[in-house]
Amino acid sequence: RITSTTKGSITSVQAVYVPADDITDPAPATTFSHLDATTVLDRAVAESGIYPAVNPLECASRIMDPDVISVDHYNVAQDVVQMLTKYRELQDIIAVLGIDELSEEDKLIVDRARKVSKFLSQPFQVAEVFTGMTGHYVQLNDTIDSFSGLLMGNYDQVPEMAFYMVGGINSVLEKAKSMAEEAADLDRQRRARAAQ
Repeated sequence: RITSTTKGSITSVQAVYVPADDITDPAPATTFSHLDATTVLDRAVAESGIYPAVNPLECASRIMDPDVISVDHYNVAQDVVQMLTKYRELQDIIAVLGIDELSEEDKLIVDRARKVSKFLSQPFQVAEVFTGMTGHYVQLNDTIDSFSGLLMGNYDQVPEMAFYMVGGINSVLEKAKSMAEEAADLDRQRRARAAQ
């Protein structure tokens, strides 16, 4: 906010250039201290194909507080951040030793964190022309419930790619069903060709 009074506040969105992608650079760091929220777009996230290319571990908001938002919202958000942080730590081990060297618990964290990362992608209505995907708007409560279920393992059997560029969890489940049907059709076609 630029300024606040009892009758309202003046709000603006500021785009801040971060030299060499160094968030600790004094110029952006000073600016960030005056902002209520920061949304950090990250080249590495964009390179992984996640759009919008928001790095959730670098973002912050002053209203991410259980006194301002619901306790469920706060807890789920903190659990997502904790899981993504653990996943980032495990990526070094995976790069050196491979995923097979992880404990079963860590493998589960990696699997769920990858799904969370894919689920953070969003098909926007304004980008339909470019992506060829219908944009979705998801209600806050649906988002909280979906991430909560994902963290609890309710969707462990759902393929990772079903979480990519969809709306809410119902869209994920529909996409997973469609993917399974497509795979079954391809398998039938392959068997039919092999039998000829």
